[in-house]
Amino acid sequence: MTCATCPITVKKAMEGVAGVSAVTVDFAAKTARVTYDPRRANAAAIAAASTNAGYTARAIQN
Repeated sequence: MTCATCPITVKKAMEGVAGVSAVTVDFAAKTARVTYDPRRANAAAIAAASTNAGYTARAIQN
């Protein structure tokens, strides 16, 4: 992410995945925290949505 609109694009892409209920993007850290229903979505699908929007992402479980 390099500009102020990048986090908005990432957030919208991730929110478009069925089962995602909340997305918080940290521009400075270049990370996103996502709350989702694991019965309807998974971390790989959410990361893929960001990648497909032009922002490479990978899932990190904590």
